[in-house]
Amino acid sequence: MKKKHLAMILSKLEGFKDPKPELEQYRTPGDVAAEMLWLALSMGDLEGRVIADLGAGTGILTVGACLLGAKKVYAVEVDRPALKVLERNVGLYGFEDRVEVIQSDVSEFSEGVDSVIMNPPFGSQNPKADRKFLLKAFEISDVVYSIHLAKPEVRRFIERFAGDFSFSITHKITVPFEIPAQFFFHRKKLERIKVDIYRFSRV
Repeated sequence: MKKKHLAMILSKLEGFKDPKPELEQYRTPGDVAAEMLWLALSMGDLEGRVIADLGAGTGILTVGACLLGAKKVYAVEVDRPALKVLERNVGLYGFEDRVEVIQSDVSEFSEGVDSVIMNPPFGSQNPKADRKFLLKAFEISDVVYSIHLAKPEVRRFIERFAGDFSFSITHKITVPFEIPAQFFFHRKKLERIKVDIYRFSRV
C-alpha cells in the first residue's frame, strides 16, 4: 500500500455524527493520519507492534495502524457515540480481532505498549488539554507519535515538556490540517491551519 492510497482510505471512513466542542472532536484528515502512520511504519514502530491510540475518536488512526500491520491496537476513547462509529469503522475491515475498544478517560488507561499514536485536543477550548494525553503517553510507552499546533509557543512548550519527562524529539513534520465548519463559533466554511507531527523517543 502506498501512502496516498492509505490517505484515501482513511478519508472515506465515517466521522463524528454529533461532534462535541468541549472534547474538541475534530476529524483527523486522512492525509495527516497517513503521514504520521507512514512515519511510524518507516521507523519500525507499527508493523507487528502493540499500539495505543489515545483519544481514538472515530478510529481513523486505529484503522490505519491495522492496515499497516499493527499486531494489536488499544482504542481508548471516553465518548461512547464516537466509539460506536469507531466500532463500525473497525468492523468495515474486519479488524475486530486486533482492536480492543476501551471506553475510558485516557488518564485511567495503564497498559504498557510498544508505541502510542494520537491526535490529542489542541487546547483551544480547554487550555492544557493536550498535557494529560502527553503525560499518559510518556508513561505507557518509549515511543510516542502526536499531533500539535505548529505555533512557536506550542513548540516551545512541547520541547520543554518532553525534556522534563526524558523524551527527545526525533522527528517533526509540519503539514496542513483542514477543519470544516462544525461548531457555532466557526466563522469559515473551512479553516486551514498548520500542525506538527512529532515522534518522541525516551532518552
